[in-house]
Amino acid sequence: MEAGAVRRMGWRMTGTPSAFDRPKRFYKDVTADPAEGGGWMISLDGRSVKTPARALLRLPTEALALEVAEEWAEQTTHINLISMHLTRLANVAIDRTPEMREEMAEEVVRYCQTDLLCHIAEEPFELAALEEARWRPVLDWAAETLGVILVTTEGIIAAPQPDASLQAARDYALGLDDFKLTALVFACGVYGSAVLAMALAEGALTAESAFHLSRVDEDWQAQKWGQDEEAKDAADAKEIESDAIGRWLDGLEG
Repeated sequence: MEAGAVRRMGWRMTGTPSAFDRPKRFYKDVTADPAEGGGWMISLDGRSVKTPARALLRLPTEALALEVAEEWAEQTTHINLISMHLTRLANVAIDRTPEMREEMAEEVVRYCQTDLLCHIAEEPFELAALEEARWRPVLDWAAETLGVILVTTEGIIAAPQPDASLQAARDYALGLDDFKLTALVFACGVYGSAVLAMALAEGALTAESAFHLSRVDEDWQAQKWGQDEEAKDAADAKEIESDAIGRWLDGLEG
Protein backbone atom coordinates (compact mmCIF):
# COMPACT_ATOMS: atom_id res chain seq x y z
CA MET A 1 0.00 0.00 0.00
CA GLU A 2 1.30 3.39 -0.84
CA ALA A 3 0.85 5.80 2.03
CA GLY A 4 -0.83 7.06 5.15
CA ALA A 5 -2.18 4.78 7.83
CA VAL A 6 -1.55 1.67 5.77
CA ARG A 7 2.14 2.46 5.52
CA ARG A 8 2.52 3.84 9.05
CA MET A 9 1.03 0.74 10.64
CA GLY A 10 3.00 -1.67 8.49
CA TRP A 11 -0.03 -3.30 6.92
CA ARG A 12 1.50 -4.04 3.53
CA MET A 13 0.42 -7.51 2.44
CA THR A 14 3.30 -8.38 0.14
CA GLY A 15 6.95 -9.24 0.75
CA THR A 16 9.51 -11.99 0.37
CA PRO A 17 11.18 -12.81 3.70
CA SER A 18 13.89 -15.42 3.69
CA ALA A 19 13.31 -18.93 4.99
CA PHE A 20 15.23 -17.91 8.13
CA ASP A 21 12.38 -15.48 8.97
CA ARG A 22 9.71 -18.14 8.55
CA PRO A 23 8.79 -20.49 11.39
CA LYS A 24 8.69 -24.16 10.58
CA ARG A 25 5.32 -25.76 10.11
CA PHE A 26 4.60 -27.43 13.46
CA TYR A 27 1.12 -28.84 12.85
CA LYS A 28 -0.55 -31.51 10.76
CA ASP A 29 -4.28 -30.84 10.83
CA VAL A 30 -6.07 -27.56 10.19
CA THR A 31 -9.77 -27.11 10.91
CA ALA A 32 -12.30 -24.28 11.06
CA ASP A 33 -14.36 -24.74 14.23
CA PRO A 34 -17.20 -22.90 15.98
CA ALA A 35 -15.79 -20.56 18.62
CA GLU A 36 -17.19 -20.25 22.10
CA GLY A 37 -19.23 -17.08 22.24
CA GLY A 38 -19.89 -17.01 18.50
CA GLY A 39 -17.98 -16.89 15.27
CA TRP A 40 -15.42 -19.33 13.93
CA MET A 41 -11.82 -20.05 14.84
CA ILE A 42 -8.89 -21.79 13.18
CA SER A 43 -7.44 -24.81 14.96
CA LEU A 44 -4.01 -26.32 14.37
CA ASP A 45 -3.96 -29.84 15.75
CA GLY A 46 -6.82 -28.76 18.00
CA ARG A 47 -5.15 -25.58 19.26
CA SER A 48 -6.71 -22.25 18.34
CA VAL A 49 -4.74 -19.69 16.34
CA LYS A 50 -4.09 -16.39 18.09
CA THR A 51 -3.41 -12.94 16.64
CA PRO A 52 -0.10 -11.11 17.29
CA ALA A 53 -1.85 -9.38 20.22
CA ARG A 54 -2.80 -12.84 21.55
CA ALA A 55 -6.51 -12.47 20.87
CA LEU A 56 -8.44 -15.39 19.45
CA LEU A 57 -8.40 -15.26 15.66
CA ARG A 58 -12.19 -15.22 15.46
CA LEU A 59 -13.88 -14.94 12.06
CA PRO A 60 -17.54 -13.89 11.69
CA THR A 61 -18.57 -16.51 9.11
CA GLU A 62 -17.80 -20.14 8.44
CA ALA A 63 -17.06 -19.34 4.79
CA LEU A 64 -14.30 -16.89 5.72
CA ALA A 65 -12.94 -19.25 8.37
CA LEU A 66 -12.63 -22.00 5.76
CA GLU A 67 -10.72 -19.63 3.47
CA VAL A 68 -8.30 -18.70 6.26
CA ALA A 69 -7.92 -22.35 7.27
CA GLU A 70 -6.99 -23.17 3.69
CA GLU A 71 -4.10 -20.67 3.90
CA TRP A 72 -2.72 -22.51 6.92
CA ALA A 73 -3.23 -25.90 5.28
CA GLU A 74 -1.31 -24.76 2.18
CA GLN A 75 1.87 -23.99 4.12
CA THR A 76 4.68 -26.45 3.50
CA THR A 77 7.97 -26.81 5.38
CA HIS A 78 7.93 -23.20 6.59
CA ILE A 79 5.04 -20.85 7.35
CA ASN A 80 5.19 -17.83 5.04
CA LEU A 81 3.00 -15.38 6.94
CA ILE A 82 3.63 -12.64 4.37
CA SER A 83 1.86 -14.71 1.72
CA MET A 84 -1.12 -15.46 4.01
CA HIS A 85 -3.13 -12.41 3.02
CA LEU A 86 -6.41 -13.39 4.66
CA THR A 87 -4.73 -14.22 7.96
CA ARG A 88 -2.98 -10.86 7.89
CA LEU A 89 -6.26 -9.08 7.18
CA ALA A 90 -7.82 -10.93 10.11
CA ASN A 91 -4.98 -9.90 12.42
CA VAL A 92 -5.48 -6.25 11.51
CA ALA A 93 -9.27 -6.43 11.75
CA ILE A 94 -9.06 -7.92 15.25
CA ASP A 95 -5.98 -6.24 16.74
CA ARG A 96 -5.82 -2.80 15.09
CA THR A 97 -9.05 -1.72 13.43
CA PRO A 98 -11.24 -1.40 16.57
CA GLU A 99 -8.92 1.23 18.06
CA MET A 100 -8.12 3.03 14.78
CA ARG A 101 -11.47 3.35 13.03
CA GLU A 102 -11.36 7.15 12.88
CA GLU A 103 -7.87 7.20 11.40
CA MET A 104 -8.81 4.55 8.88
CA ALA A 105 -11.87 6.54 7.81
CA GLU A 106 -9.63 9.56 7.31
CA GLU A 107 -7.38 7.42 5.14
CA VAL A 108 -10.35 6.71 2.89
CA VAL A 109 -11.05 10.45 2.72
CA ARG A 110 -7.45 11.13 1.71
CA TYR A 111 -7.76 8.65 -1.14
CA CYS A 112 -10.92 10.45 -2.27
CA GLN A 113 -8.93 13.67 -2.43
CA THR A 114 -6.41 12.15 -4.85
CA ASP A 115 -8.53 9.35 -6.30
CA LEU A 116 -7.05 7.64 -9.35
CA LEU A 117 -10.38 7.82 -11.18
CA CYS A 118 -10.40 11.61 -10.91
CA HIS A 119 -7.17 12.03 -12.90
CA ILE A 120 -7.83 11.80 -16.64
CA ALA A 121 -4.76 11.79 -18.89
CA GLU A 122 -4.01 15.11 -20.57
CA GLU A 123 -2.85 13.23 -23.66
CA PRO A 124 -3.00 11.27 -25.84
CA PHE A 125 -6.68 11.66 -26.64
CA GLU A 126 -7.07 7.89 -27.12
CA LEU A 127 -6.01 7.16 -23.54
CA ALA A 128 -8.05 10.03 -22.08
CA ALA A 129 -11.17 8.79 -23.88
CA LEU A 130 -10.55 5.24 -22.66
CA GLU A 131 -10.17 6.37 -19.04
CA GLU A 132 -13.32 8.48 -19.23
CA ALA A 133 -15.30 5.59 -20.72
CA ARG A 134 -14.07 3.04 -18.19
CA TRP A 135 -14.10 5.20 -15.06
CA ARG A 136 -17.18 7.40 -15.50
CA PRO A 137 -19.70 4.61 -14.71
CA VAL A 138 -17.97 3.89 -11.38
CA LEU A 139 -17.78 7.58 -10.47
CA ASP A 140 -21.48 7.92 -11.30
CA TRP A 141 -22.25 4.88 -9.16
CA ALA A 142 -20.43 6.41 -6.17
CA ALA A 143 -22.30 9.68 -6.63
CA GLU A 144 -25.73 8.10 -6.97
CA THR A 145 -25.36 5.31 -4.41
CA LEU A 146 -23.15 6.80 -1.70
CA GLY A 147 -23.35 10.54 -2.29
CA VAL A 148 -19.60 10.63 -2.97
CA ILE A 149 -19.53 13.07 -5.89
CA LEU A 150 -15.91 13.61 -6.97
CA VAL A 151 -14.55 16.20 -9.39
CA THR A 152 -12.34 14.97 -12.22
CA THR A 153 -9.38 16.84 -13.67
CA GLU A 154 -6.77 16.42 -16.40
CA GLY A 155 -3.26 15.58 -15.28
CA ILE A 156 -1.73 14.84 -11.91
CA ILE A 157 -2.69 17.96 -9.93
CA ALA A 158 -5.61 17.08 -7.68
CA ALA A 159 -8.79 19.13 -7.84
CA PRO A 160 -10.44 20.19 -4.55
CA GLN A 161 -13.26 17.82 -3.69
CA PRO A 162 -16.62 18.88 -2.17
CA ASP A 163 -16.68 18.76 1.61
CA ALA A 164 -20.05 17.01 1.51
CA SER A 165 -18.61 14.22 -0.64
CA LEU A 166 -15.64 13.76 1.68
CA GLN A 167 -18.00 13.60 4.65
CA ALA A 168 -20.13 11.03 2.81
CA ALA A 169 -17.04 8.88 2.28
CA ARG A 170 -16.09 9.27 5.94
CA ASP A 171 -19.58 8.32 7.09
CA TYR A 172 -19.60 5.33 4.76
CA ALA A 173 -16.30 4.03 6.12
CA LEU A 174 -17.34 4.48 9.74
CA GLY A 175 -20.61 2.69 9.05
CA LEU A 176 -18.78 -0.53 8.15
CA ASP A 177 -17.91 -3.23 10.66
CA ASP A 178 -14.27 -3.81 11.54
CA PHE A 179 -13.77 -6.62 9.04
CA LYS A 180 -15.23 -4.75 6.09
CA LEU A 181 -13.50 -1.48 7.03
CA THR A 182 -10.18 -3.30 7.05
CA ALA A 183 -10.81 -4.57 3.54
CA LEU A 184 -11.86 -1.11 2.36
CA VAL A 185 -8.64 0.54 3.52
CA PHE A 186 -6.46 -2.20 2.07
CA ALA A 187 -8.33 -1.93 -1.23
CA CYS A 188 -7.75 1.84 -1.35
CA GLY A 189 -4.03 1.18 -1.23
CA VAL A 190 -4.09 -1.59 -3.82
CA TYR A 191 -6.11 0.41 -6.35
CA GLY A 192 -5.08 3.96 -5.49
CA SER A 193 -8.80 4.68 -5.46
CA ALA A 194 -11.39 4.98 -2.72
CA VAL A 195 -14.13 4.82 -5.36
CA LEU A 196 -12.97 1.43 -6.65
CA ALA A 197 -12.54 0.21 -3.07
CA MET A 198 -16.06 1.27 -2.11
CA ALA A 199 -17.54 -0.27 -5.27
CA LEU A 200 -15.79 -3.55 -4.42
CA ALA A 201 -16.95 -3.44 -0.80
CA GLU A 202 -20.55 -2.88 -1.93
CA GLY A 203 -20.47 -5.64 -4.54
CA ALA A 204 -20.81 -3.22 -7.47
CA LEU A 205 -17.49 -4.50 -8.85
CA THR A 206 -15.64 -7.78 -8.60
CA ALA A 207 -12.04 -7.77 -7.42
CA GLU A 208 -10.94 -8.66 -10.94
CA SER A 209 -12.86 -5.76 -12.46
CA ALA A 210 -11.63 -3.29 -9.85
CA PHE A 211 -8.02 -4.35 -10.41
CA HIS A 212 -8.22 -3.94 -14.17
CA LEU A 213 -9.96 -0.57 -13.82
CA SER A 214 -7.08 0.57 -11.61
CA ARG A 215 -4.64 -0.29 -14.40
CA VAL A 216 -6.23 1.32 -17.45
CA ASP A 217 -3.22 3.61 -17.94
CA GLU A 218 -0.59 0.95 -17.29
CA ASP A 219 -2.28 -1.62 -19.52
CA TRP A 220 -2.64 0.90 -22.34
CA GLN A 221 1.04 1.85 -22.06
CA ALA A 222 2.07 -1.81 -22.00
CA GLN A 223 0.09 -2.54 -25.14
CA LYS A 224 1.77 0.37 -26.90
CA TRP A 225 5.34 0.01 -25.70
CA GLY A 226 5.59 -3.36 -23.96
CA GLN A 227 6.00 -4.16 -20.28
CA ASP A 228 9.25 -4.78 -18.45
CA GLU A 229 9.61 -7.63 -15.99
CA GLU A 230 9.86 -5.44 -12.90
CA ALA A 231 6.58 -3.68 -13.73
CA LYS A 232 4.94 -7.02 -14.44
CA ASP A 233 6.09 -8.44 -11.10
CA ALA A 234 4.68 -5.42 -9.27
CA ALA A 235 1.38 -5.74 -11.12
CA ASP A 236 1.19 -9.46 -10.37
CA ALA A 237 1.75 -8.80 -6.66
CA LYS A 238 -1.07 -6.24 -6.59
CA GLU A 239 -3.36 -8.60 -8.44
CA ILE A 240 -2.76 -11.23 -5.76
CA GLU A 241 -3.64 -8.66 -3.08
CA SER A 242 -6.78 -7.66 -4.98
CA ASP A 243 -7.88 -11.27 -5.29
CA ALA A 244 -7.34 -11.78 -1.55
CA ILE A 245 -9.50 -8.77 -0.69
CA GLY A 246 -12.21 -10.08 -3.01
CA ARG A 247 -12.15 -13.50 -1.33
CA TRP A 248 -12.22 -11.80 2.09
CA LEU A 249 -15.33 -9.81 1.18
CA ASP A 250 -17.00 -12.85 -0.39
CA GLY A 251 -16.25 -14.81 2.77
CA LEU A 252 -17.82 -12.11 4.93
CA GLU A 253 -21.05 -12.56 3.00
CA GLY A 254 -21.03 -16.20 4.10
